This record gives sequence, structure tokens and C-alpha cells, in this order.
Amino acid sequence: MAKSKKVVGALAGRRIVITGAGSGMGRAIAERFTAEGAQLALTDLNERGLKSVARRCGAFAGAADVSSQEDVAAFIAQAAREMKGIDGIVNAAGIYENIKFGQLTPAKWQRMIAVNLTGPYLVCYSALPYLRRAKRATIVNISSTSFQVPFPGMVHYASSKGGVIGLTRALSIELAPAVRANAICPGTIRTSLTRALYPTEKALVAAAVGRTPAGRIGEPEDIAEAALFLSSDASSYISGTIVTVAGGGIFH
Repeated sequence: MAKSKKVVGALAGRRIVITGAGSGMGRAIAERFTAEGAQLALTDLNERGLKSVARRCGAFAGAADVSSQEDVAAFIAQAAREMKGIDGIVNAAGIYENIKFGQLTPAKWQRMIAVNLTGPYLVCYSALPYLRRAKRATIVNISSTSFQVPFPGMVHYASSKGGVIGLTRALSIELAPAVRANAICPGTIRTSLTRALYPTEKALVAAAVGRTPAGRIGEPEDIAEAALFLSSDASSYISGTIVTVAGGGIFH
């Protein structure tokens, strides 16, 4: 009888940091990457969710506020020690709050920018020495279709996510060819952040289906598949690209 071949995942041997891993898209990305053989270091401010995901993925975990330079630097240093290096980053941490511009105080603006834009910058900056020593290093940043088609109350959120696109494209030029950088723009995805915007789950799904040619709401696993592609050798000739995962709801 012939011996069965060992199945090797698309991320086997790769060491990847995922922020916002305690729930939603970050959780789905962590679980998908684990299934593909990646070694992970996970962070989130949601310690309960983070510990649960880390346990299921057999990953190193450390709570950190991505808007804090000290938190990020300490977490990245510890992650690199635990994994003996870093090959990739997925910046999935983010916050959202719907506030009309007239009530958008400087403090609320600054907090949104600090988490959604400064956070990815700090993670990439702290991890850069390790990424430069890695083979086939990758950065995947999670943006949003709201930077293209924002709704009322999204001035600060859309601005932060538009900044992520600029950050990603600039990194793809400056860090080439050692590091590839790409971004994902999710449409309406079934997460706790989007559920909070609607009175019921049914209302959320109805709204998503009504504006999406695909005829369904997006799931965190849809984003995980895109992140897997951009973190694997399957996308080795792709950098500086924005992948929209919105069921056809946004056209370029």
C-alpha cells in the first residue's frame, strides 16, 4: 500500500501576527491561517475572546492597545521571541462609531484615527526589522469600502480607512521587493460592529442583501479567504493592491 502524502498548508512554516484576533474578521483569519499551517501571534483588547481564539489555534496571545506605541512594541518583541521571527502581519483591529459630523469632537476623531490608522502604522513599524529578515514577508491591512462610498456619520471612520489605503500603497513601494503590502476592503460583513448599527439581525441581513448583487451578507470567513491569498505564495506577484470583498456591491 502506498504511503499517503503529508498535506502541507498554504502557510506552513510562516509566522504571522494578527491584530483584532479576539472576534469577527480577526478571529476568522486566525482560524483559517491555523488550518493552513501558520504559526500565529494574536492580540486584541478583548482578552476573553483573545484567549479563546488562541486556545483553539494553539497560538501565542498578548493583549495590547494598537494605538499605544509602548503596547505594540512590547507585543511585537514578545511575538518575535515566541515565534523566532515574523514573516507576516494582518492588521484586523479596528473600531467603529456612527457620529454625525456636528457632534464629532476632536477627541472622538483622534481616537478613531489612533486605532484604525495609527495602529496599523505602529504594528508595521515595530515589526519591520523582523519582516526585513524574513523570506516572502507580507503585510495585509483591513480597510473598508466606506472610504469609497461612506454613509452619514462616517466622516472619521471613512477618513481612517482611506488612510489605511494610502499607508498600504506607500509601504508596497518603499518596502519592495522584500515585503509585499496589500489591503482588503470589506463590504457589509456579519460582525458585532455591523450588528450594532441595526435594531435586529434580520434588519442587518435585509439591508446587506438589498445592496449586494451577491444576494447575501458577507461573512468573516470571506475576509479570511482574501487574507489567506494575500499572505500566501499564491499572490507572490501582487503588491500595492486593494482587494474589495463586497459581493459586487462596489465597482472600480
